[in-house]
Amino acid sequence: MYDRILVPTDGSPGTRAVLTHAETLATTHDSEIHALYVVDTGRFSTLPNEPTWESVTDSLHREGEMALDMVKRLVADDLTVTRATAEGSPSREIVDYASQNDCDLIVMGTHGRGGIDRLLLGSVAERVVRSAHVPVVTVPVETTTQDVSEDEQPAGVPQ
Repeated sequence: MYDRILVPTDGSPGTRAVLTHAETLATTHDSEIHALYVVDTGRFSTLPNEPTWESVTDSLHREGEMALDMVKRLVADDLTVTRATAEGSPSREIVDYASQNDCDLIVMGTHGRGGIDRLLLGSVAERVVRSAHVPVVTVPVETTTQDVSEDEQPAGVPQ
């Protein structure tokens, strides 16, 4: 049923909860996992000069590699994990990656934001759910950095 499961990650502490769901589905359906990190270029598009932009994108790419390394460490060794990085709008890149790589399912975390924050900003998970052409499983992620192991610490967060 699901040959390729896309797991977008930002390296946040809730990654383990998302991977638990993805891993169960991948084991049940003999699927491969595609881990995707999106460098959100829109967040820093107003930086004034090119050297600053290059250093920011280099840093974000390094953060992405650490997030993808964490996925590989947390997933069972008998599952195939394909790692990828993209640049652009996270929701758009996630949907495009799923389409271009024939992913059958997207499993991603959501913080379940509500109220005015959600109305003003939206959320990546909500936009993916609305625009994806494949099923999307959203996993509630409500942890703090004190609740996670060293393997799950996001880039740059001291223990």
